[in-house]
Amino acid sequence: MNYDAIIVGAGFAGMYAALSAARLRDIQGVSPEDFQIALVAPQPTLVVRPRLYEPKPETLTAPLLDVLKAIDVDYVQGSAETVDANSQTVQIATGKGPRKSLAYDRLVVATGSRLFRPNIPGLAEHGFSVDSLDDAVALDEHLHGLARRPAVNGRDTVVVAGGGFTGIEAATEMPARLREIFGKDAKTRVIIVERNSAIAPDMGAGARPVIEDALQKLGVETRLGAGVASLDSSGVTLSSGEHIETETVIWAAGIRAAPLTAQIPAERDSFGRLLVDRDLRVPGIQGVFATGDAARAACDDDGNYALMSCQHATRMGAFAGNNAAAELLGVPTRPYHQEAYVTCLDLGEAGALFTRGWERKVEMVGDVAKKTKHEINTVWIYPPKAERAAALASADPERVTSL
Repeated sequence: MNYDAIIVGAGFAGMYAALSAARLRDIQGVSPEDFQIALVAPQPTLVVRPRLYEPKPETLTAPLLDVLKAIDVDYVQGSAETVDANSQTVQIATGKGPRKSLAYDRLVVATGSRLFRPNIPGLAEHGFSVDSLDDAVALDEHLHGLARRPAVNGRDTVVVAGGGFTGIEAATEMPARLREIFGKDAKTRVIIVERNSAIAPDMGAGARPVIEDALQKLGVETRLGAGVASLDSSGVTLSSGEHIETETVIWAAGIRAAPLTAQIPAERDSFGRLLVDRDLRVPGIQGVFATGDAARAACDDDGNYALMSCQHATRMGAFAGNNAAAELLGVPTRPYHQEAYVTCLDLGEAGALFTRGWERKVEMVGDVAKKTKHEINTVWIYPPKAERAAALASADPERVTSL
């Protein structure tokens, strides 16, 4: 089957690409029959990935099928395995028989990212993560299962490998999760292992004291300047030689673009992201756009590039979908830009930290920032309602995630 526009991926970027492409089609007065849009994904579900460090991860999804139906976007179930840029076709593995071949006039690669798992001895067998829904559910089941074991051999100790954004949120949430599971009198330990000499290496000197104070309040220990050398059933051994007895190691040390980007014969960065122009078009490849964690895109004219984050993915998706449709509809494209940048870091029972700008100027801390984090996590990042007008209006590229 031939589609005018195919979006691959149902994450934040893919969802907004579909909404935005449908929005422009609607504005131009073109019928869905004359301009067909499809979204390809294994499930018609948005996994609320920024929340997977929380308890009950199985609840952290949002259905998309009704939204897609409301905006006349076809849903194609399956995983895109190969892209032939010359014939402009995508091969879809459905898991229910032969592959499907879909032809496109414009393709938006919005396949997101995956946790980078280096070849560390024992990591594959003994490590956990909060990278995907399945990973987060497996960790949650493991933690609850520990309550049925004796409180020996590091049962009540959790080691988080990686002191960046994900690692800090997982670690600061963990003391409360462990008390809920083991009881309030349990003597739990949470330890962050970070190769750099400081915690939160990307957050800057202004925000770091707030994070350090929160870790101290929560009793979260750190091991700085050391990495994970190996894991086994008894625990984890660090590059410093220290061995920590634990039954729970959470790997949170870096992500890479999902493998489909390698199917596009174009330049990629060290994270596997496709290099794109300001319209999020892949240079030299006819009809292909990349967005979200699959793309390395300039945010402004000051040398700042989009991060692999929900905040950037939503807005990038809206621009990519709009521009893919614009080329076919004969209207001007809109160069992607995202000058505003904020971070809102959850610090568990110690509150949260809200910063603004690439220099991470601290604006809110503690309970005030926590309220903002709660609103972001429970309202802002969820799909719009399955009402056509409201859903399409939500995808105006110039308004998405404007903070």
